[in-house]
Amino acid sequence: MRLRTVIRSSSATILLPFLVAFVLLALSDDLTDWVTPHYWASVTGSASFALAFIAAACAGSAAWEAARLAKGRVFDQAPVRSPLSITLTLLLPVLATGLLALLAAVTIAAIAADVPFGLPHPGILAADAAVLFASTLAGSVIGRIMPGVLAAPLALIGSFFANAYPASWNTYWMRHLVGGGLKNCCSIDTTIDTRALLGAAVFTTGVSAAALLLIRFRGRAVPLAVAAACVAGSLASAWLLVRDLGPDPVKARAVNELVCDDAGRYRICLWPEVNNPSQVRQDTRAAAQKLQQAGVPVPRTITMAARPAPNAMKLGISPTTRRQDIPRGIASGLLPQPPACAIEGRPYPAGDAVIPMEAWLQTTAGAAPVTVEAQLDPQAANLLKQLRQLPPDQQLAWYNHNRQAMSTCGTKPQLTVTEGRP
Repeated sequence: MRLRTVIRSSSATILLPFLVAFVLLALSDDLTDWVTPHYWASVTGSASFALAFIAAACAGSAAWEAARLAKGRVFDQAPVRSPLSITLTLLLPVLATGLLALLAAVTIAAIAADVPFGLPHPGILAADAAVLFASTLAGSVIGRIMPGVLAAPLALIGSFFANAYPASWNTYWMRHLVGGGLKNCCSIDTTIDTRALLGAAVFTTGVSAAALLLIRFRGRAVPLAVAAACVAGSLASAWLLVRDLGPDPVKARAVNELVCDDAGRYRICLWPEVNNPSQVRQDTRAAAQKLQQAGVPVPRTITMAARPAPNAMKLGISPTTRRQDIPRGIASGLLPQPPACAIEGRPYPAGDAVIPMEAWLQTTAGAAPVTVEAQLDPQAANLLKQLRQLPPDQQLAWYNHNRQAMSTCGTKPQLTVTEGRP
């Protein structure tokens, strides 16, 4: 059969405009709400949100096409080509439909992120394509054994359940078998963990191999056993790869991608996606200088790395940060890491000091007190206002006491100002 005829007669040809419209109209908000500006890895990960819907549509279309072959008794008429060759030819438009819909999702996310000229993350795209291929082949197997009117909805619902629902379960490793965690990639300082990509690739390859065996040899005993072994082996191998991953399969981005500038007193390291980096560095140095003049020690290296070195501090800003966001970004990096008691849920009295401490650091770094107070509850805003009226040495003493309290589990913070003293 000519490819032109296959395309014209395929259910995927009718499905394509509806599927792309669904991605554009129904999923656009979910594809763009959490995308990191200018970052291709985040764009590709965000596009993976549409994967479960696209894979389900491909599985349903593939089941319908396979059911047409079974209804026409094509394989009972001694065809020249093998069942595998005939089936894969009919599935080409289905796979093309899925890939085009995925491309539409990537395009939506890329426009929202305003990314520079470049390419999507190849590893995430490959994992998405592997899931689409496995879903399509599995749907084809269902269509071989059931009438199309039953096979298509069963394949569609089954594929959606298998690809979408594991992401809602507390058994995290299961979501990574079908790329369920890829949509959570990535903040500006993280990238996708390769184990999640390999896990999805290994498992879907096993499912695809099993489906290909069943398409070629149908339901004979030996092919069934080998197909089951393929699925079981790929499941075990993928589990070994992803068993230690959390819900979000990301890792710290390589620090050699940072662009550092040593001019002046402070070394400022920014990700290449940051808008107007020279202005950001200038504003960061000005904020750090104000904190240093107030007696707050500021490390020489200020970096956007996910895990700063011991002699550096974190600059918590986004790629599209504004000048007024710099004090908050540098203030968050100066707060001490919470001790074990806070992480384990045990009593941590100094936890109440986090908000006023960060607010005081922001105003000391140059943020307008009125703007900061507007973001606080009345009690914290009143405390900040009273603190700002104290002499600088008393403000610093309040900061040092609370900083020490936040580093321990038993020290109470100072959250009141009485008669001009903290």
